[in-house]
Amino acid sequence: MTLEINDLHVDAGDKEIIKGINLKIKNGEFHVVMGPNGSGKTTLAKVIMGYPKYKITKGDILVDGKSILQLSTDKRAKLGLFVLFQNPTEIDGVNFINFLRSARTALSDEKVSVKELMNDIKSNIKELKMSDEIINRSLNQGFSGGEKKKSEILQLSVLKDIVKLAILDEPDSGLDVDALRIVADNINKIAEKNKMSILLITHYKRILDTMKPEFVHVMMNGKIVAEGGNDIIDKVEKGGYDSFSSA
Repeated sequence: MTLEINDLHVDAGDKEIIKGINLKIKNGEFHVVMGPNGSGKTTLAKVIMGYPKYKITKGDILVDGKSILQLSTDKRAKLGLFVLFQNPTEIDGVNFINFLRSARTALSDEKVSVKELMNDIKSNIKELKMSDEIINRSLNQGFSGGEKKKSEILQLSVLKDIVKLAILDEPDSGLDVDALRIVADNINKIAEKNKMSILLITHYKRILDTMKPEFVHVMMNGKIVAEGGNDIIDKVEKGGYDSFSSA
């Protein structure tokens, strides 16, 4: 899959949030978007998935050369787009295991073996160092911050043969050092094994210490103001985002 964002402008109400972004992610590439709070990073993730709150006023989003602006969120997911949410929603009464099974069934044209799915889920729960009892709870209901982020990675692992581009919105927020390493290691493993493209959104360098992005973009005030490799990460670490304010 190749995702192209061309001169994208997005409004929320009367305010322009995204002000002309261009971004291209080819198959298997690992991109990072860094930036301060309020720069438009989460808006970008939601717009790619078709979140209805925002209005695209100019530009286009293409998957393999075809515009997806008219596609609903579920159809974008079937193309292979996946978003890990910054603040996953708690849904009381929706059993986590049933949610995973329904998601897998909805996105796959192949019949899902319950036994194989359960074995896959249990194997990945072990990899994420989660408790088995989590699968019998309601989706994200009463989960700690770390459990919520791990549950999103678990969803990604269950859909790994369907997802072609994973958009990970601050998978590091609210995690302690050990949980951060586990989440980062599992993202690396899933992406590498399945040749999955990654668009990771973060404020901080710490998760990137155990992940190796190829392309780094700095987003401020709705625009991408700098692009490069690990040199950009080092510049953020040394000078903060103020060092890009004149870009």
